This record gives sequence, structure tokens and C-alpha cells, in this order.
Amino acid sequence: METTDDHGDQHHHLPATEDWPRGFGEASWWPFIAALGGAGLYVGAGLFILGNGEEPLVGPLAGPAVFIASTFLFLAGLYGWMYHAFVTDFWSGEVAESSVRGLRMGMLLFLGSEIATFGAGFVYYFFVRAGGNWAGAHVPEGLLGALVLGNTAILVVSSITLHFAHLSLLRGNRSRFLQLLGVTLALGIIFIGGQVYEYYEFIVHEGFTLTEGVFASAFFGLTGLHGIHVTLGGVLLAIVFVRALYGQYSSERHISVSTVSMYWHFVDAVWIFLVVVIYVGSVVNL
Repeated sequence: METTDDHGDQHHHLPATEDWPRGFGEASWWPFIAALGGAGLYVGAGLFILGNGEEPLVGPLAGPAVFIASTFLFLAGLYGWMYHAFVTDFWSGEVAESSVRGLRMGMLLFLGSEIATFGAGFVYYFFVRAGGNWAGAHVPEGLLGALVLGNTAILVVSSITLHFAHLSLLRGNRSRFLQLLGVTLALGIIFIGGQVYEYYEFIVHEGFTLTEGVFASAFFGLTGLHGIHVTLGGVLLAIVFVRALYGQYSSERHISVSTVSMYWHFVDAVWIFLVVVIYVGSVVNL
């Protein structure tokens, strides 16, 4: 939008393209909206904890309300960001190697921050386990059952199908690319559904909740954090899949597929480590 002052001069509302750092890209508010929604997810989780227990500090609905609102805000920001940055005028843009390298490096830096986030969670788990009383910790029955093993196999297979989908695109086989990408998205949705069902079984049938003890807080904290990341990965896969259905991507233009693949393989690796530490480790040692 543009406005006109009393002298007839025209100027842009911020952020203006000419005020943006050179080489940074087109000015946009969408990344800030997505970041605000992402921060709200953590705020909602914190309010949920504060709203439960013997002496809650906030209302029990404050956390879920903030979490749901932040989810919609985050998804709206992500959609606007992806659409205006990558989808519009896809074929008219030029393939700049510097931009491709920059996007890949951006994803690598993002994954580095994610490693730090999950690393902090695992350090917390090891610390409280070493110094806490785990003898009477409540570990739900069937923690390491067929559901988690099946879910693990599903996530591993989804990484394999995504790898071969990307490989098919690089070889110019778009039909196989679409088929394998669709299978990957379906497997991701099944995995998320399996984790939701696992939470339902533990909470409703066994009374294993977030406030059940130190192990419960570690379990729901780490698996919930991972579930949020898998859900984000599912949203990204859905965006890539819809774009592919509209004819986008080729063997020369596939940076979005490449970066989303990097993210999906990362959450797959984190889940395997999480299963070994939380599920296997708890059942063997407790």
C-alpha cells in the first residue's frame, strides 16, 4: 500500500522493500506472524502447566485457548510466508545458485537451533533422572508396545519414501515423485494419529498425565515437542504436495522439496533417539 502526504510525496508502509537489507529478499510481515504463533505455542504449554496441579495459577482453559489460537496464527503466517515467497510467479523467477545455497544454509542453521532445543530437553531428562527418585515413578503399561514400535516403523518408512520421491523428481519422473510424496504425507498423518491415540490411552485409561510425576513431565514434554515438529513437517509436506499437483517443481527447481526433506529426516532421527532414551531406557532401567 501507498499513502500520500500533504506535499504529494508517496511513501511505503513499513516494511518497505528499499529499507530491507540488500540480498535478504522481499519485505514481508509473514515471518514475524509465524514466529509470533510459534512462540505462542510455548506460552500455551506453559499456561497449561500453570493451570493444573493442586494450586493452579491460571484458569484451566487458558493454556489450551492460547495454544489453539497460536496454532492458527502460526499456520496462517506459514501459509502466507510460503505462498508469497515461493509459490507466486514460481516459473517466472530465475534459478539463482546463490539463493539455493542460501535457503539450504538457512535450513541447516534452523536445524542447528532445533538440535539445541531437543538437546536441552534431553539434558534435562538425564539430569533429573540422575538426581531424582525414579524407584516409584509411574510408567504406564505398554509404554514400549506394538503402537510405538509400529509408529517408529511408519516414520522410518516415510523418510525412505520421501528420499526416493526426491530422487524421482531429480530424474524427471514426476508421476513417481507425486505418488511417493503422497505416500509420505499419508504416513506422516498416520504417525501423528498414532501418537494422539497413545496419549488418549495413557491419559484416559491409565491416568498417566503431565502432572503424574517427573517421568510423566519428561515423557509428555519430549514426545509432545517432537509431535509438534512432526505436525509442522506434515504441514510442509502438504504444501509441497499441493504445489506439486499444480505442476511446480522440476529437476532444476526443487529447493523446497530438498529443504523439507532435510527437516523430515531430522524429525525421524530425533524420534529414533527419543524411543531409545525414553521408551526403551525407561522400561529397561525402571
